[in-house]
Amino acid sequence: MSVQTSMCLMAGMVRDRAVSPVELVESHLAQIAAQNPRLNAFVVVLAEEARAAARLAEIAVMRGASLGLLHGVPVTVKDSFDVAGLPTLSGSRFRLGHKAAGDATAVARLRSAGAIILGKTNTPEFLSSYETDNFTTGRTNNPWNPDRTPGGSSGGEAAAIASFCSAGGIGSDGGGSIRVPAHFCGIAGLKPTPGRISAHGHFPVMGHPAGLLSVAGPLARSVEDLRMLFAVLAGYDSQDPFSAPVPLKPPAETRLRVGVLEQFYDVPVDPEIQRTVRRAAEALSHLAVPTAPFEPYGLERAPNLWWFFFGQLPAAMTKQMIQGREADAHWTSTEFLAGALEQPAPTVDQMLLNLAKRDRMRACLLRQMEETPVLLMPPCGVTAFEHRARHWQIGRQEIGLFQAMMPATSINLLGLPAVVLPFGMSSEGLPIGVQLVGRPYEEELILELAERLETLRGPFAGPPALK
Repeated sequence: MSVQTSMCLMAGMVRDRAVSPVELVESHLAQIAAQNPRLNAFVVVLAEEARAAARLAEIAVMRGASLGLLHGVPVTVKDSFDVAGLPTLSGSRFRLGHKAAGDATAVARLRSAGAIILGKTNTPEFLSSYETDNFTTGRTNNPWNPDRTPGGSSGGEAAAIASFCSAGGIGSDGGGSIRVPAHFCGIAGLKPTPGRISAHGHFPVMGHPAGLLSVAGPLARSVEDLRMLFAVLAGYDSQDPFSAPVPLKPPAETRLRVGVLEQFYDVPVDPEIQRTVRRAAEALSHLAVPTAPFEPYGLERAPNLWWFFFGQLPAAMTKQMIQGREADAHWTSTEFLAGALEQPAPTVDQMLLNLAKRDRMRACLLRQMEETPVLLMPPCGVTAFEHRARHWQIGRQEIGLFQAMMPATSINLLGLPAVVLPFGMSSEGLPIGVQLVGRPYEEELILELAERLETLRGPFAGPPALK
C-alpha cells in the first residue's frame, strides 16, 4: 500500500477490506524511519501504540463492526495538543515535567472516528515563531529543500504530511501557523472560524482573548482530505469557551463572486506568488465563478492590531515564565519578545479600545463581503525561506517577516475561515499556495470552492527527493 494514497482512499480501502490498517501503519512507520532523520518532524513516534491500535482496527473490520470515517487511517498530532499520558511540550524545556491526563477534544474526535495516532510533531517554543526549532527536539527541515524551513508553528505537522509520513493531522493557527506551513510544504490546510473546531486541550490555552485569533484546524495533502477531517473535528464542545453549535451544512451560496487581492495593500509580494494567484483567478473563471479585483477598506492597521493581541499582550507573561531561567528559553520563543517589551505594558483601556477597533474592522470587511463572500489572496509574501532568514528583496523594496505575513495575520485578527491549497511551483522548485477566505462559519463554501480548484489543477506531485 503506497503512503502517497489519499486519506479518503485509504479510509475507503479499509472499509472495503482492500487494505489492512496494520499494513497502513507499517508502511507509514517505514516512511518515518526513512524520512524523519533528515526532516526531524517528530517529537515522538508512537510505533508500538500505533501497531496495537491497527490490530484492533483490523479485528473490527473483520467482525463487520460499525466503522468511523477515518477507521484505520494513520494521522499525526501537533505537539501542542494533549495526548493522554504524554507530555505536551509545545517545544519548551519549561514543559518537560508535564503529562496530559487525557486527550484534547480534537485528538479524542480523531480516535472516535477510527484514526490511529502515529506520533506528535514538532513546534517552535510556545508556538511563537514562523520557524520550527527548539531545545527539546531541534530544528525541522522542509521536505522540498532541507535548507529551507517548513514554517511554523505547525511546521513539524506540515513536514510529516508533505513527506508522506502521515496521511493528515491537526495543527493550530494564531498568525498563519497552519496556512503558512501548508504553503511552504505544498499541502492543504484549513484555519476555521473560532469555535468551529474545539481547541480544548491545547497549550498555550486558547481562552480569551487568545481564542479570538487562534484556532485548531486540519492539514492534509488534498482539500478532499481536509473536508473529511473537518467533518470529523467540527462540532460543539462545552469545554471550549469559543465553541459554537454550528452543524455541518452544504454550501449555501448559489451566486458566488470572488474578490481577488494580489497583495495586502501596498506591501509587495513575491511576483511568482502573485502570478499564481492570478492563475487561480483564471481557473475560477473556467469554473464559471466570476472574479473581480477587491480592495478592502479600513484594514490598513489590521496587522498592527493583530500584533497587539498576539505579541504585546502575552509578552509580559512569557517574560515572567522564563525569568531566572533565560538560558533555557529558545530563540523561537524570545525572538519577538524584546520588541514587544520595549513598548509600554498594555493597559485595560488600551485592550478595550483595541477590541473595539477590531470589531469595527471586522464589521467593515463583512459589509464588503455581503456581495463578495469569498476572497482569493496569497497565504504570505514569500515562499519557504532559508532557516533564520528575516528580510527579502522584492523588486526595489525590502520586506521583513512582519510584512511578509500580513496576508495571514489580518485573517486571524478578524476571525475569518481560510483554506490554503498548493497551486504552483517557484523557479527554485518550491511549492506556492493560494488562500481562499470566507465569511464566519462558511467553511463548507470555501472548502467546496477549493476542491473545485484542486480538481481543475490536477495532481500535485510531492517533494522530488522522496520519489
